Amino acid sequence: MQKKPFHLLLSAALLTTLSACGSGASDTTSGSPAPSAPASPAANASAAPAAATGAKTKLTYWTNDRGAADHIKAEVAKYNAENKDNIEVEVTIMADNYEQSLDVAFASNQAPDIIRTSGGNFAQFVKKGYLESLDSYMTPEFKKRFEKLIVDDGNRIDGKIYSLPNYGITWRLIYNVDLFQKAGITEPPKTLNELVEDAKKITVAGKDIGAYGFAGSFKNNGGFSRTADSISALSTGMLAGFNFKTGKFDFTSQIPMLEALRKMKQDGSLIPGFELLDIDPLRAQFAEGKIGMYINHASEPGVYKNQFPAKIKWSAAPVPTADGTINGASPFLNATVFLALSSKSQVKAKAYKFLEYMYSPDVLKTYQEDSVGISAVPDVIAVAKKPSLPNMDLFVPNKYDALYPVVPAVTPEGKNLGDTALKYILEGGDANKLMTELSDRYNAALDKARQAGTTTNKPMPDFDAKKLQGSMVK
Repeated sequence: MQKKPFHLLLSAALLTTLSACGSGASDTTSGSPAPSAPASPAANASAAPAAATGAKTKLTYWTNDRGAADHIKAEVAKYNAENKDNIEVEVTIMADNYEQSLDVAFASNQAPDIIRTSGGNFAQFVKKGYLESLDSYMTPEFKKRFEKLIVDDGNRIDGKIYSLPNYGITWRLIYNVDLFQKAGITEPPKTLNELVEDAKKITVAGKDIGAYGFAGSFKNNGGFSRTADSISALSTGMLAGFNFKTGKFDFTSQIPMLEALRKMKQDGSLIPGFELLDIDPLRAQFAEGKIGMYINHASEPGVYKNQFPAKIKWSAAPVPTADGTINGASPFLNATVFLALSSKSQVKAKAYKFLEYMYSPDVLKTYQEDSVGISAVPDVIAVAKKPSLPNMDLFVPNKYDALYPVVPAVTPEGKNLGDTALKYILEGGDANKLMTELSDRYNAALDKARQAGTTTNKPMPDFDAKKLQGSMVK
């Protein structure tokens, strides 16, 4: 019996359905075939393909990746026109409430065949049983392409792989070339001392135009992490204050960055009102030439091309380290997962064929070449042409960019890292005492999470972040 189309179950405001045939927008969404006895992966894998002259196998693909909508439509249209398996894919770009829409779809047996997942929803999707393990579908050759990118709790849970990376973000020091020249600075800082000194020089040189040497977006609790995490990871091998070897938080690793920010605050080279500054207002001021440096990720080329057209010459460089030495790697984030098979799909083998196509180097490289995102896959990075957006090539992974293990998410009692760091930057105090007490509170929360089973994180005595270097580039 034919199912009632899923789009009738949701408000039209939640969905924008795009024709996968390359003919423009459509108002309809096709559901998966009617339920039947679920087939095993082996049965799916051995199923004979539909005859080229017979009815097409129709697949539904849901994604909330609106920023890549045109790119996705083009790749799906190409697949529909060229695939030899008599498969037709219809892609739906979700406007809002993506997770809630999937909840309704699975509850009503209208789930799509292919699901876009992200670091924010991946674990929940696995826990809810929405995703199918890819292990029985992947050939050894296909799996080998991603062997250095498989991360426990990142794309593998309880020993099973459910998704693989595509693109993510590298972190860089973003700087105003014009202000550097005005201040007589010939190259980006390589140490925190140089960062502090350069910020002061820029502030002095830019006084006539109201420019400041450094900025951070500290309005939300992630502001300090946005500024400090990549520096700390490259300097110490600890990410977000977490020591993977011991399996404990140690925020004393971030004291050098704390002290540098405090010094810039005292010097007057940290932009006034930084404690209330969000990232977009920061970007707007940078585009106007009022900020010398800040730290952020690979979204910036698109921002300064489209959202806040830059009135200055700007560039990007690797972040500095505490003292000029590199004892770790710079984190490549938001890159652990991309597409997944739906556990409710009745045509999993066919759906996997499309998934494998979307993970092919010829498709993945276009994400980077078209500046949709920076690739995480070594064989893609090796063949991709220079990205189309100005300065996007400065964010392409180098030998020091790498995927780290997942830091366990915990909620401590009392002030969190962001609040504690901001208080120190504004008021000073005993940084070692503050960070030691903060570490104790985070570790107490981590112990509770382990006891409750909400994290599977364990110490990794053999972990060495230096060994991550070179894992993304050949």
